[in-house]
Amino acid sequence: MKKTNTVRVTMLSALVAVMAFVAACGGGSNNNSAGGGNEGGSGAGGEQQVTLTMMHPWTAPNPDNDVYKARIAAFEEANPNIKIEQDSVAAAQYKTKLFTLAAANNLADINVVWPGADLDPLVNGNLLHPLNDYMDNWNGLVREGSLVGYSKNDNQYAIPTKQNFVDIIYYNKELLAQAGHDTFPDTYEGFIQMIKDLKAAGITPISLGNKEKWPLQSSYMSVITQRYAGADFLQKVVDGEADFNDPQFVQAVAVIDELTKLEAFNVDANNMDSVQAQDYLIQGKAALHISSATVDGRIRINNEEGDKFGIALFPAVEGGAGEPGIAAGVSQFGIAIKSDLDQAKHEAALKFMEFFVSEDLYKELTSVGIMIPADIEIPEDASPYLKEMMELTSKGSTPVFDAVIPTAAAKEFENGLQALTVGRGTPEGVAQDTQNALGQ
Repeated sequence: MKKTNTVRVTMLSALVAVMAFVAACGGGSNNNSAGGGNEGGSGAGGEQQVTLTMMHPWTAPNPDNDVYKARIAAFEEANPNIKIEQDSVAAAQYKTKLFTLAAANNLADINVVWPGADLDPLVNGNLLHPLNDYMDNWNGLVREGSLVGYSKNDNQYAIPTKQNFVDIIYYNKELLAQAGHDTFPDTYEGFIQMIKDLKAAGITPISLGNKEKWPLQSSYMSVITQRYAGADFLQKVVDGEADFNDPQFVQAVAVIDELTKLEAFNVDANNMDSVQAQDYLIQGKAALHISSATVDGRIRINNEEGDKFGIALFPAVEGGAGEPGIAAGVSQFGIAIKSDLDQAKHEAALKFMEFFVSEDLYKELTSVGIMIPADIEIPEDASPYLKEMMELTSKGSTPVFDAVIPTAAAKEFENGLQALTVGRGTPEGVAQDTQNALGQ
């Protein structure tokens, strides 16, 4: 039996309360409301005209975002009686707006959602429509392992559109050579020595854009946590079998503190966003940048000077519990349908889902160098950079921090990490504050 709207709001109110300190929702929106959407009248051929609202975070100049938006346009062209009213929200504000709308039972008709901890409150509030009856569209195409994060209580609630690894180290080969390093180090000790050598050569070691706060949490600490505390540590914390005061986790946090004290980051790191930090690397102003596999499109694939950049993963840590060579991965941008749509909207939304999340989409993403969660034949003429990225990340993955840890604790962690970069707080204090925010 479906829950009432009152129950939905009650179940989500606690989440929204603890997110009150997050920056105001919105930002970059194309329209004033994600909910609603009117239908009525007749479209081409006498078909009923339907308007679907869709909220997504595809605002950054990444190649996959262009593919997604072109795919929406293609659907509208093929289905003139269905209009997709887009609400484009910058990634840094997206989750806040999503949960705020969810608390008011005012989600868009179609939403981009994240797996794991971020999906749970939407499912618990009965706000998403299960897709079990329609999985024939994706069975045999989307990998089962990629669907798991979007499944709960034997129901499938979303279909992911890309496979991402958030911790790729992009490095300028020429700048490393100037500091005496012809190869990327495979140990943490070697990595720290390289940072020192870059500083001595007058080169900014790492380009960091942490204005949005998620880069240190996601791109850095997801993999650093794995190297020190093991791949299962975050889940153990959620299950109450470990906590963030564990000495190995404190050691992981101390990496950010050490890099800060070595002045490894650009001085304006907390005033620069993630895209500006990419540009900093591309323009030769820093030797390294740690970000997702997606930005390979900007740094190498679509860059005439792409060959000057190499890719690597965070090196091995002596005495660490995690296996080296593992990347931090997540199936991203799950497409979900709001529950309780009327029949016309529900049918139109399913039609959109079938068109949008398809083999054609995965082929288009692959063609621009984006990794995907689907089994399709990779064309022989695919970018050699894509093939190199697939090889680099082929040894398995560890969970992304905020895909496992609930939002309130992840946000507290982000604040603590940012404080470390300006000389405030300690690794022990950051760990304790994060544990307190977890409420266990």
